Amino acid sequence: MKYAEMTAVELKNISREETLVILPIAAVEQHGPHMPTGTDDIICTAVAEKVEERLKEKIVLLPTLWLGASQHHLRWGATLTSRVENYETLLCEICESLLKDGFRRVMILNGHGGNIGPMQIALRRLQVDFPNCQLLAASYWSIAEEEIASVMQGDCKTVGHACEAETSLIMYLRPELVRSARVENFDDYAPDLVDGVYVCRDMFQRTSAGATGRPDLASAEKGDKMFSQIVKRVSDVIGHLTEEPLSNYP
Repeated sequence: MKYAEMTAVELKNISREETLVILPIAAVEQHGPHMPTGTDDIICTAVAEKVEERLKEKIVLLPTLWLGASQHHLRWGATLTSRVENYETLLCEICESLLKDGFRRVMILNGHGGNIGPMQIALRRLQVDFPNCQLLAASYWSIAEEEIASVMQGDCKTVGHACEAETSLIMYLRPELVRSARVENFDDYAPDLVDGVYVCRDMFQRTSAGATGRPDLASAEKGDKMFSQIVKRVSDVIGHLTEEPLSNYP
């Protein structure tokens, strides 16, 4: 079920106890010289819509929130962002609208690394006032970590930025948007975790071209395989979560 395609009467008749409402969140920001600024939005929306098709009777899918917390990309330009503190509050207010409408199961499905902190803190804030609700958040790649790693060829086996994984997914989902002639090896990026210590650097400091990893190893075939495995894994996990009794949240 898609929230934006339903009437108020239809939404009113949905079970507040059994239905999980999913809010996909993404970003519109620079993705190196070869990828579109809407990469995160395209991928996250595609995953969310396929999951909704599989779990149509169990979930209500909200429109993707394309705006993300992307201040760490600003020095590269071509980036739209909210301040981190404002983004956290925005997520709180969207989810609070659902919770005050009686829904007791809400999940944020994320497609952008910069959103992880704000979405987790937003749920912690909400949990204080809605302790008897199922409040969930995950990035699609954290749920399907093993599935993604099994397809990737480069040393980095997870989703980075305009990397092998994201480039493969866009080559599959929207091949006309990939500037193939600009694809290079961008494996010279600086990590943000060194000896267990988080080192705060923006993407201008961490990368030479606003991208990470080995997009030169990407292919539409990898994207096809990766996407189907992501959708299956995310659907399986979410389906299981919809069956968790709310009595676990006294």
